[in-house]
Amino acid sequence: MESKAMTTIIHQHHEYERVRYFTRGTVVLVVLAAAGAVGYVYRLLFGLEAATNLDNQYAWGLWIAVDVASGVALAAGGFTTAALADIFHKEEYHVFVRPALLTAMLGYTFVVVGLLADLGRYYNVWHPMLPTMWQGNSALFEVGMCVMIYLTVLYIEFLPIVVERFKGQVNLPGILSYANSLVESWLTVAARYLGRFISLFIVAGVVLSCLHQSSLGTLMVIAPNKMHPLWYTNVLPVLFLLSAIAVGFPMVIFESILTNRSLKCKPETGALSSIAVYVPILLGVYLGVKVVDLTIRDAIPYLFDGSAASVSYWIEILAGVVAPILLLSNPRIRRSVTGLFIAAALVVGGVVLNRINVFLVAYQPLYPIRPYFPSFLEIMVTIGLISTLVLIFRWIVMTFPVLTTEECIERVGIMNNRRQPAGRTEPAP
Repeated sequence: MESKAMTTIIHQHHEYERVRYFTRGTVVLVVLAAAGAVGYVYRLLFGLEAATNLDNQYAWGLWIAVDVASGVALAAGGFTTAALADIFHKEEYHVFVRPALLTAMLGYTFVVVGLLADLGRYYNVWHPMLPTMWQGNSALFEVGMCVMIYLTVLYIEFLPIVVERFKGQVNLPGILSYANSLVESWLTVAARYLGRFISLFIVAGVVLSCLHQSSLGTLMVIAPNKMHPLWYTNVLPVLFLLSAIAVGFPMVIFESILTNRSLKCKPETGALSSIAVYVPILLGVYLGVKVVDLTIRDAIPYLFDGSAASVSYWIEILAGVVAPILLLSNPRIRRSVTGLFIAAALVVGGVVLNRINVFLVAYQPLYPIRPYFPSFLEIMVTIGLISTLVLIFRWIVMTFPVLTTEECIERVGIMNNRRQPAGRTEPAP
């Protein structure tokens, strides 16, 4: 009995090992981020011609395909998870909402940063905010406006997390201490009223996401004579939207497993397995539309012509769509963290490859002089942006109450005002 009581006490007062921000992995990411920052500044100072392999024939390259188009698609977990948990009231998935929201917020933020590098006159990026410069016939204008508004919505949705972190704990240093009461009063007002209107922003976020996810596909519809028949179709906007929705939950699974492993927490296998059930259905719808589209356009013969485009298409479909459908249709694999991670990674990689195929592989100028391949600096900037995003994500989850499990909360050292710290439980009767 005594041994059992001691075991209970030890279990109740167990303190998890704190996770440090800097590890060997984060040091490597810092180096890559610094290298990318150098390349980014070089491009801003000396222009696109000096920094990239872009020209008048290939005006869009790696940065559009990966940093912008892929970044927007992989940030779809924010609106798909919000729709599932808050609009369709699947309360058991609220555990994923905050991490998915953070991923979307940072993803879209870095989409804008990447877009600035790709714009020739990046200093004019503010022009779409002026009604006198609006162009309602431009698909790119619609994308820009939706991304700008949706990014604002994401930061508003993140405000309750900031309020929760600092409410009752404002302690500004030095002369700023005079503003403590003012900031605390702002936080109190925000805590009182944000919850009443946050649902409106969630709905707005879902609508805006559907608009610009599809419009990214519209960008290539205007180039019918410059794209390979395997990818050129009038329903490209629909395919972009369906693929973004299909990758939303796999991206949540991918990010959740990596985050928990990085912070030495146990992945929430039950919830992950449950949300993975939807993935084969969404991927199946996407695959069905693609097959029907290829059939209607008589483009199926191009699948077997042995060209590099056909090989890339087969890899995109088999590895990024068919394989995950088969894997996640198996209950045993859905209950396995490794199986979930592999399947989710395949979907994520498949969507990235799809965007690369559409914007790079499928695109061919009418009279090409030379093929396009990204410069070393283009690749370095892309890797640097991704590394910076991961570093900021890690800092935020270790600073704000984004994670919801008690184990992760204690490991990163965040003591949420609304949660009792892990290890402090009522004594056993």
